Parts: sequence; C-alpha cells; structure tokens
Amino acid sequence: MSAAPPLSERSRRVEVPIGGIRARAYTIPTDAPESDGTLRWSSTTLVTAWVQAGGQRGFGYTYADAAAAAVIGGVLAEAIDGLDALDIERAWEAMHVRVRNIGRDGIAACAISAVDVALWDLKAKLLDLPAARLIGRARDAVMAYGSGGFTSYDDARLASQLSGWATDGLRAVKMKVGRDTHADPRRVRVGRDAIGPDVELMVDANGAWSHADALAMAERFAPDRVIWLEEPVSSDDLSGLRLLRDRAPAGMAIAAGEYGYSPFGFRRLLDAGAVDVLQVDATRCGGYTGFLRAAVLADAAPVPISSHCAPALHLPVCLAAPRVRHMEYFHDHVRIEQLLLDGVSTPERGDLTCDLTRPGIGLELKETDAARFAI
Repeated sequence: MSAAPPLSERSRRVEVPIGGIRARAYTIPTDAPESDGTLRWSSTTLVTAWVQAGGQRGFGYTYADAAAAAVIGGVLAEAIDGLDALDIERAWEAMHVRVRNIGRDGIAACAISAVDVALWDLKAKLLDLPAARLIGRARDAVMAYGSGGFTSYDDARLASQLSGWATDGLRAVKMKVGRDTHADPRRVRVGRDAIGPDVELMVDANGAWSHADALAMAERFAPDRVIWLEEPVSSDDLSGLRLLRDRAPAGMAIAAGEYGYSPFGFRRLLDAGAVDVLQVDATRCGGYTGFLRAAVLADAAPVPISSHCAPALHLPVCLAAPRVRHMEYFHDHVRIEQLLLDGVSTPERGDLTCDLTRPGIGLELKETDAARFAI
C-alpha cells in the first residue's frame, strides 16, 4: 500500500473543482406602475447565476441591472474557476479581491451575491442536503410581512392589497410613503382601516424626507400605531437615523440597512446606533455568506435583523440567523418568484417554512417560462 501524500500536499488538493459559471438577465414588467418616496419603475430585472461542479449545478440570483450578468460571466467566473466548490469562504474572498478595481459596492456586490447563493445551492446539492440544514437552522419557520402599498396606488388598491394580506393571515404589512407629505397621513389611515386593529402597520419612506419632515411625519403616524419607520432619511445619514431613533414616538422602530453591501456598511450603522432593526439583503450584501456575517454583527450589537425583499431566496438563511425578526414578503418579487421559479413557499398562518425534501436552496428557474423576458 502506498503512503498517503503529506498533509501540506493533501490540503492543496481540489476535491470538487468549479468548472463552469454562467449568467442571464431577465426584465419582467410590473403588474401596474410602482413608485415609492424617491423612485418610479415599471419593470424589474432578475439576474441569475449558475455554477457547475461535480456533476451538479448550483443556482442563485439577484435583483439588479443587467450589467451584473456581465460581471458574473467575466471577472467572477475568472476568480472562482478551478476552486473547490466546497470552499465557499475561499470563493467569496477571491471574488471580492477580483472586483477591487471595478468597485466592490453596487453592481459588483449584487453579482457576487448571486454567485455566492449559487455556491451554497451547489454545495448543498453535492452533499444531498437542503441548504437550510447545511447552514444550520435556529428555527423551523420565519414570520413574513406583506410589503407593497406603493405610492402609485390609489386608496382603493392600497386598501385591497393590505387587507388581502391580513385576510391571508399575515400579521404585519408595510406600505410606501414619502411621495406627498400632505397625502401620507390620509394614506396611512386608509391602511390602518383596511387591516384592522390587530395587524401591525409598517411604513417605508425610502430616504425621502429631511430631518424635520421625518420627525413631523413620525408624530402624525403615531395615532395609527405605525410600529416601523424605514429609511425616514437617507440610509447614508447615520446621524439623522440616530436622531429619529432617539426622538421617534414610543413603539416606533427605525429600520435601515437594505443598501449594506459589505460587513463594513452594517458595522457603521450599528456603531452609530442608527437602527432599532437592521435590514439585510442577501441579493446585495454578498449572498448567504455576507448575510451570515451581518447576522453575527447584529447578534453582537445586539439588534434584531429583518431580510429585505427576495423572500424565496432569503428563506433558508433566515432560518439560520438567531436574531431574525421577520422577512419581507415584497409584492413585486413574490410575483416574479412565483411566476418563474419552482419550489417557492407561500406563508401559512403568516409564517414561511422550507421544503426540507429538496436539496440545495430548493429553487430552480423555469427557463422556458423565463425565456420571453430574457435580455
């Protein structure tokens, strides 16, 4: 019998080399014009990534500009080609090193996020495990809150959407504000009347207000028991968020973090004491690996976290993070995921649970159905 190779040699051996990575972008029209406090849009772009190794194919995605697909197929493919598919941390670091000179945040971070999720999907499939079990669950289910209530909706559509979620068993809903300070108090009252007294009401201003307007609107929303005020000012305005956190009515949490692209961004929010709840988006912050790093920071703060958008993608990792408060069940993304993905879960009595019979993240793109939206 031949002797085993030295440990140093064995440690360099690539067990399951990555041998292929590809990306595709799809633009899907919204079901109606949508707007928030600062933007208007009529379509959403889904960018997908696939990574191959060991006879399996991992799938991940992000919501970003189609330029993210070029980053995936170019510099990121070069960065991880030949690496061991089981060594996700090594691949994550290699991708971040490679994008240094093209800009880490924004498009590059979204591209890395899609690839990282695909790597987790691939590793779980190679080990024949659901990703939720591979990561390690802290709970069996996560609360979902309905999110939409766009400023482009008239009162009737706003009430119909929010009341529909309440009827379906969701225990909290969120609506957009910030477009019109004169109309917003009335719209919030419409929302409260639609959901009744027992469902929690949340609002999101998308950074539209000045400090003075944000403080004034927080006071005007308090009688309707708004329990969550998201991005009342820009998420880059850490002192402004802290001001709102210190002076908002009792019981109204200040939330931000959806534009956190790295652990450093989340640390700045937490160190500034800027948020009562940290929002984390795995389609922007470096996938599941980045989400888990943010969760560690929040755990040490200690501050609860809430996932931002993309509910189907977030479910496995939200089951793992110990301080997850809830998940955003965002209208636009729910519609896309139900239309184009196999394996999407729907809330039961307001909670989302994983199908633990499916290996990986449990999602696959319906490529034939998606083809008509391909860019």
